[in-house]
Amino acid sequence: MTTTTKAYALAYLREVDLGPEIVEYIERIDATLEPYDGRFLVHGGQLTGIEGPWDGDLVIIEFPSADAARAWYDSDAYRAILALRTEHSNSMTCIVEGVPDGYRAVDKLASLQA
Repeated sequence: MTTTTKAYALAYLREVDLGPEIVEYIERIDATLEPYDGRFLVHGGQLTGIEGPWDGDLVIIEFPSADAARAWYDSDAYRAILALRTEHSNSMTCIVEGVPDGYRAVDKLASLQA
């Protein structure tokens, strides 16, 4: 049985210009996520920095796989609103694969030592 690990789209947003463009982006993003089973896990909640400077907002969106996350990001629907965010905030984004159920930190050693 093959299992696919979940993946996450992460965004760290700083210097957000909360004007009409960002409002429109927020109003439209949910519809772009639906076809790819994306869902918000974190959307700018209270952030308490522990190490290093955290001067922005964190967004984490969960997808069933890295392929689904990438397909969402590359979709016409998301590309139609992307500039509303990128042109009105200073942000960094990435897609990262999660780990399978039961994962332990020592499991990483096998791939590092291979």
